[in-house]
Amino acid sequence: MTYFYFVYLILIVLILVVARHGFYRISHYLHIYQQHGYKSHEYRAWLWPKVAGELIKGPHLFVIPLFLIGLIQSQLTWTAFTLSIAVFGIFYFGSVKYLRSDRPKKPLVYTPRLSRQAVIAFSLYGLFAFLGIWLGMQSPQMGADVSIIMVMMILADIASPYLVLIAGLITRPLENYYQEGFKKKARKKLASMPNLKIVAITGSYGKTSVKFILKTLLQERYQVCFTPGSFNTPMGICKVINNDLNAGHQILILEMGARYEGNIKELCEIARPHVSVVTNVGVAHLETFGSVDMIAKTKSEIIEHMHPGGTAILNSDDERVLAMKNIREDVTVIRAGLNTGIFRVADISYDQDGCHFQLTDPEAITAQVKTPLLGEHNVANLLLGFGAGRHFGLRTATMAVAARRIEPVEHRLELRKNGNITVIDDAFNSNPVGAKSAVDVLSQFNSGRRIIVTPGMIELGERQDEENELFGRHIGKSGIDEAILVGPGTAPIQKGILAEGYPESSVKIFGTLFEAQDYLKTSLRDGDVVLYENDLPDSLEQA
Repeated sequence: MTYFYFVYLILIVLILVVARHGFYRISHYLHIYQQHGYKSHEYRAWLWPKVAGELIKGPHLFVIPLFLIGLIQSQLTWTAFTLSIAVFGIFYFGSVKYLRSDRPKKPLVYTPRLSRQAVIAFSLYGLFAFLGIWLGMQSPQMGADVSIIMVMMILADIASPYLVLIAGLITRPLENYYQEGFKKKARKKLASMPNLKIVAITGSYGKTSVKFILKTLLQERYQVCFTPGSFNTPMGICKVINNDLNAGHQILILEMGARYEGNIKELCEIARPHVSVVTNVGVAHLETFGSVDMIAKTKSEIIEHMHPGGTAILNSDDERVLAMKNIREDVTVIRAGLNTGIFRVADISYDQDGCHFQLTDPEAITAQVKTPLLGEHNVANLLLGFGAGRHFGLRTATMAVAARRIEPVEHRLELRKNGNITVIDDAFNSNPVGAKSAVDVLSQFNSGRRIIVTPGMIELGERQDEENELFGRHIGKSGIDEAILVGPGTAPIQKGILAEGYPESSVKIFGTLFEAQDYLKTSLRDGDVVLYENDLPDSLEQA
C-alpha cells in the first residue's frame, strides 16, 4: 500500500512540475502583453507572425513519448506506466530557463491591472488542469487517467499565449470603468485649481527631454509638478494629477504621447493646456499611424484643443510643426529652432563634461551655455525650453545658469564613467534624427576607440529598412572605430555601413545585447568610448 502512495506522490510531483512550467509560460506572455501597453491588437500583431513557434515549444514534444508509451500500455502495469510517464514529463517540463531572463531590460511589473489579468489567465489554465484531473478520475481504463491529465495540461500550456489574450479581453470592460473614474477625478481636481498653468509637450521625439528641461528652468521661479519618466498616457497623466499635484503648485508639465489618431485629443480632454510645445514630426510609430501626414495631424491636436489665447512653442526648423501656427488665430506662437527660431546658437562643442555653446536671444543678449546634455538635437530641445521659459518671464541669463543643472534623461544620451571607460547611454532612443546626432557626438570624442552598440530602429513601418540603411551609412562615414550590431534585423544597417567603405572586420554581429556586453568585457581598453544606441526590447530579442 505504501508503494502505491509513493506512485501517487510521483504523479502529484509530475502535475506540479508541468503546472510550474505553465506558470512561467503565462508570466512570459503577460510580460509581452505589458510591453505592448495592454493593447490586445498590438499583442495579436506581435503573436500572429510567429504563432507556430510560440505555440509549440520543446517541452510540448512530451506528447511523443506519451503516445509511444500509450501504444504499449497493455503490456505495462499501472505503476510502470505512471512512473514512465512521470520520468519523461519531468524531463521535458522540468526546465523553465528559456522562459526566464536573469537580466531583463524591462522586468514584468505586477501592477493592479496586470494582477487582475494574471488571475484570469491562471484561472483559465487551472480549468484545463482540473478538467483533465476530473476526466482522468472518471476513466475506468488503466493508465488513461494519467494520459488524460497530461494531455489537458499540455493543451493548456500550448494555449498560454491565447489564455493571456482572452484574459485581457475579459478584463477590458472593468479596466475601462476604472480608467473613466480616474479621468473624472483628474478633471475635477484641475477644475478646482483655476490659477494652475498647464504646459503640454508632444512630438515624435524629444518629449521627455524637453519636459525635464522645462522642469529645471521653470523651477527657478515657480512651484512645478511634472510627470516622471515617460508617463505620457491617459493613466500616467491621471496618476500624477490625482496623486502628486497639490494646491501649492503653479505649473503642471505634462508629456503627451500618441500611437494612434485621437490620442492627443483624449489627453487634452483630461488636461487642457495653456502652453503647448511641439518638438517635431517624424517617423516614430509609423506602423500604427500609417503616414507622416497622419502623425502631423495627430500632433496638431495639442494646438486645436488648447485654452483660448494660449501660447504654442513650435520647432520652427520642422516644416510640419511650423505649419501648426496657422491652426488657430487666437494662439501666440514662439518659434524655437536651431536655424530659424528667435534664438541664435553658435560654437557648439562636446567633451566629457557635456555640451557648450553660445546663445543669443531676440534682444541680442548673449550667454554662454554649458549643459550635461549631449547632441545637436538636445540643443534644439533646450531652445524649446528657453522659448517656454521666456513666455513665463525668465531672463536669458537665469536660464543659462539653470541649464548647467539639467540632468540627462536616463538612457537618452546619458554620459557616465565606468572606470576608465566612457559610456554614452542612448538606449531608449529610437528615431533617425536622435540616432544620427548620437553618432555625431561619439565621433567628436578622441580619448580612445569610439564604439557603437545598436540593434537599429523599430516601429518605422515600411521605412524601417530604409532608415536603418541610412543610419548605417551615417555610421560608416562617421570615422568611429567599431560597430557592434545586435539582434535580428540588422542587415540593413550592415549594408549601409559597408557601402561607405567601412572595414568589414570592424563590424561585429551578436544575437543578443548580453552577448555583445560579454564581448565588450574582454575587448574594451582604457579611454574607450561606448555608445549604446536604440532600444532592444525583450519582445524583439525573443522574436
